[in-house]
Amino acid sequence: MNDSKSASARRADGRVPLNGPAPQQAARVRIPGTLIDAGALPEDLVEVGYVAAAYGIRGWIKVQPHADDAAALLHARRWWLLPAEVGRGAAPAGGADRAPVCLKIAQSREHSGTVVAQGSGVADRNVAEALKGRRVWIRRQDFPPPEENEFYWVDLIGCAVFNEQGEPLGEVSGLIDNGVHQILQVAHVLPDGKTGERLIPFVDAYLRDVRIDERRIVVDWGLDY
Repeated sequence: MNDSKSASARRADGRVPLNGPAPQQAARVRIPGTLIDAGALPEDLVEVGYVAAAYGIRGWIKVQPHADDAAALLHARRWWLLPAEVGRGAAPAGGADRAPVCLKIAQSREHSGTVVAQGSGVADRNVAEALKGRRVWIRRQDFPPPEENEFYWVDLIGCAVFNEQGEPLGEVSGLIDNGVHQILQVAHVLPDGKTGERLIPFVDAYLRDVRIDERRIVVDWGLDY
């Protein structure tokens, strides 16, 4: 059982809006076939950032993380780079230059709010430029273990929320960071059949229990709040 005292949520679920500029079309450079992932994509991929630019002249790329904490990116040794308009479950069209890329990370480090990395088989800046604009996905199993009483946002999505009286409040559909603390977005069905939303601060004052393995969160919150 996870104690919810002093709980916080790490932003690593890929649902954070992309605030950067629209990806620019890179010069058409053939991506090496050794980087193309022709197999089925892993089921547990989570979007964690996007390739903002090439870095240096030796094939390094610069990634803008979606979260302030880039630990997941730095911990994972394999990244999947998908075209910006393609989600995990969709098959991209347009040839090899739009196909999923699986990048084995030789080295990576933080750099001025970004992560710069060198992938095996990418030793040319032109190839790195061709990857610009792609979204970066990693496997959930490659995330570093969270600290005690911390939870990854991706693990909170879909959890059922109940109050201390056992009344169902809905299901976590998203999270908001207002700069002070995180807020659970809890979707529920209204009497007229429409979908409503409860906003419950993810702080000690309201949290009573968080059990990720049971997909269940208990809070001090009334049905009429």
